[in-house]
Amino acid sequence: MNYSFEYIDIILLAMIAGFIFLRLRGILGKRTGFEGKNPAQFKDVLKNIKVEQSIKPKENFDVEAQKDFLKGAKIAYETIITDFSDNDNKITSSKPLLNKEIYNQFNEALKKRSESGHHAEITFIGINSAEIKEHKKIGNILNVTVNFIAEVITCIKDKDKKIISGDPEKIKKIYDTWVFSRDTTSANPNWQLVNILT
Repeated sequence: MNYSFEYIDIILLAMIAGFIFLRLRGILGKRTGFEGKNPAQFKDVLKNIKVEQSIKPKENFDVEAQKDFLKGAKIAYETIITDFSDNDNKITSSKPLLNKEIYNQFNEALKKRSESGHHAEITFIGINSAEIKEHKKIGNILNVTVNFIAEVITCIKDKDKKIISGDPEKIKKIYDTWVFSRDTTSANPNWQLVNILT
């Protein structure tokens, strides 16, 4: 009788094993490749791509855009002042920052200074403040007027190195109002100085 019970146990274990095998085959055999939804991280990436494609360039000169503009305006101001103070006969490094009219005016002033034999010694100390006075959009052109307060050491000497104006040891505070402009439809993000108000 004991042997008959052992055979029954073996038969039962074989049946259970066969059942488990068939169940696993039924489950695993149905999956032949990638199934299911995209993982969460891929869904987020696709969502972000769609959002980025729908973003349009900012047309409004909002607070954030004004902050970015002023950072660039300060750099442009220093670059132009420094370039004009150099004793070359022509504007060089700041040329892309000037419209044609201002560029020609600066070059004419440099030419006259050179012809008179005058020599400029200008040291740019820094900008105390730069504030947007106003901004106007006419068609696609955005004009921004900026009030600058800066400090420089300036001195003009003649060909004999005699001081004509200024003081090489005194810091002078200067007040400038400049107008910058750019075409808002242009792919070029750079602004240009288009006017200096007195």
